[in-house]
Order: sequence, then structure tokens, then C-alpha cells
Amino acid sequence: MSEIKKQRYGNWILIAVALLLFGTAIATTQFKVPVIMANLMEQFSMDPDGASWLMSIFTFVGIVLALPTGMLAKQFGPKNMLVAAAAIMAVGSLIGAFSTSSLMLIISRGIEGVAFIFVTICGPLAVQKYAAPDKIGSATGIWALWVCLGSVVGGTLTPSLFSATGFMGVWIIYAIAVVVFIVGVIVFVKLPDGEASAASEVDIAGIEAEAEAGVEASAGAGEIRAAHAAEKVSYATFFKPNTLLFFFTFLAFNMVLMAVLSFSPTWMQLQGIDPTVSGFISTLPMLLAVIASPTFGSLADRLGRCKPLYIIGMLAMGPCAFLMLTGSDAMLWVGAVLMGLLGLGVPVMCLTSFNGVLAEPKLASVGMGVLMLVQSLGQFLGTFISPMLLGPASDQWMTLGIAMLIIGLIGTLSIVVCKFK
Repeated sequence: MSEIKKQRYGNWILIAVALLLFGTAIATTQFKVPVIMANLMEQFSMDPDGASWLMSIFTFVGIVLALPTGMLAKQFGPKNMLVAAAAIMAVGSLIGAFSTSSLMLIISRGIEGVAFIFVTICGPLAVQKYAAPDKIGSATGIWALWVCLGSVVGGTLTPSLFSATGFMGVWIIYAIAVVVFIVGVIVFVKLPDGEASAASEVDIAGIEAEAEAGVEASAGAGEIRAAHAAEKVSYATFFKPNTLLFFFTFLAFNMVLMAVLSFSPTWMQLQGIDPTVSGFISTLPMLLAVIASPTFGSLADRLGRCKPLYIIGMLAMGPCAFLMLTGSDAMLWVGAVLMGLLGLGVPVMCLTSFNGVLAEPKLASVGMGVLMLVQSLGQFLGTFISPMLLGPASDQWMTLGIAMLIIGLIGTLSIVVCKFK
């Protein structure tokens, strides 16, 4: 790495940890609801259908706002969007804390969902902008844990907070945490010579691509940025066969993962497994992502390649899903452990390699919006198709397991064919 690059990039660990802490605080606000859902239904006189919107509104917001958020990130830069996300989350949480009706609470959750999709898209972009090119995989491996950690913190801490402070206290405390951790992002997530201009925010992905191709990010970086900014953006990039293959793999991954997270606890309980144990087994892959994500990211940096690791992760998803949706006893644990240690390395490989798949790196910001739209669609399809596969009596578990196995394997084939490093 050149001397200029050493001066240009900050400490990647501080950058990644600051982003992770903020992202975890944001994700915690998403997962504060499921564990106290019964309490909220009673307090706001909500039926099950109405209460389900407290979580599904996040998916809906993600589908609607993914593309516009990518465009906003291109215009204003990822760091500015993260600061905006903190402000939006604080406002949404405060509205929720003082809600007097179920509709008002659902609307507040929608506002929180806007902040969530901002962070989903702009977090990876911030890693790519501020971390040195040879540390992007490692930094992304740390960042990619934000949803996993948020689900764990939200699931374990919320019941105690609710008992001690009530509904209002939970909402306000988590809002305060978001505001506190955005300070870390403001302080640590920046270039050594200060925050970049709006132009450099927009076109940093193009600079990194040129740097990886052997063009030094030196005094001429500003000229390169200007050249990229002047070029006409072609959205046809997202419809090229190679890019579509990449998107399909991530779609398949999210379908399989959501099917397992949503329906494997029910299958286990039908086998006589205690609900607490079934809940732990089904979330074990997310917990093991704490190991898988940084490991995959670090290996990608050392190898200088993402594709072999991406293939390994996807190859595990289908068979592991089959075990967790049809197996019993030890097979359930085997499926959960392998999915966590191998399959949950997929997100970091996807985020790290995405710029290499785009034929026009200057589309990175908008492209991240497209990628997160694919993620939201995959999560929606995973929960929408699975009940249909289970049939009217919800007893066709072998059908569901085989379907997820096939989807996972097709996704693996798709990433094998896709051309990237």
C-alpha cells in the first residue's frame, strides 16, 4: 500500500466497531417488539393481524424505500445518511413511546423502519468508503454482525427493561442508545484529513475500483472522481446476466434463511422439543455468525478473493435448511451449527464482492439499494411461500425442506456461474 493510502485511510478496526455499535443499536429497536408482543397487544387492544404489522412494516418499508435510499446515498454520502438515520430513529421511537393507539404505534414503527433501511444500505457503503481497500473484507465481516447482535440484545434485554421501566421506558432507552452510538460514527468514521466533500462521497466507489486495478488514489483522485461524476449513469448494469446471477443468489439465501428462522421452531416443537430449546436452536445460526462473519471477511482479505468462500457458504445453506426443517435430535443441531459457521458467511461475502460484480463501480450507492431490495424480496418470499408449501394442514414439512434444499442449491449454482473474483 502506498504512503498516500496509509495517510488517507483511518484505523479500520475503529471504523468497523463504531459502525457495528451504531448498527446494533438500530437493529435492537427492530427486535424489541417480538418478545413483548403479547404485552403490546394487551396494552393497545390489538388483534394478531394488527400486531403482525409491528414487524412486517419493516419489510414493507424496505421494499418501498430501498431504491430511493440508494439514490439518496449517492447524493448525500453514506455517513450523512447514517446521521440522518439516527435522527429519524429518535423521532420514530419518541412517537412510539407516546403512542395512544395501535395505529399511531404502527406508524411509529414505519418511521423506525425508514432509519433501518438507511442503515442497511449506507452501513456497507460507509465501510467501503472509509476502510482501506485491503481491509474492506475484514471490516465488512465485523459490520455484518449488526443485525445478529441486535436480535440477541433486543431479544434478551427487552423483557427486563419492560418489567423495570414499562413500554415507554423501552422505547426511550433504545432511542438514547442510538443517539449515543451515532457520536462514535461521527468521531471515528472519517478520513484522517477530515470529512470528504459531497463529490468524493458520491464517487468513492469508483476510486476504490480504480485503485484495485492499479491506479493510485493519489493527488489525481479528485480528477478521477470528477470524471466518474460526469459520466452518464446506465442502469442497464443491473439487468446484465452476470449481475442478475449475483442478485438471484442473494435472493435464494434470504429465502432459505427466513424459512428456517420462521418455521423451524414450529417443526421442532412438533417433535416434542421444548419451545425454549427450539427457539435457541433456530437462532443458533445467527449467534454463530459472530464467528463466521469476521472469519470469512478476514479470509477474503488474505486470499484476495470472495467467490470460493461465497460458494462454500451457499453450498451449506440448502442442506442445513433441509435438516432444520425435517430432521430430529442431533441432525437439528448439526444443521444449525453448520449453517451458522458456513452459511452465515454469505452476507459478508456478498457485500464485499458486490462492487466487483458491477460493471460500473460509480453505481455502488444506487446498486446497494437494489441489493437491499433483493434482500427484502427474498425475506418476504421466504415467509410467503413457506406456508403454501406446508399445505392447508401445515403438515408437508418434507415438501418445504426439499424446496429449500433445491432453492439453496440453485443459488449455489448461480454464484458458481457468476463471474467475479
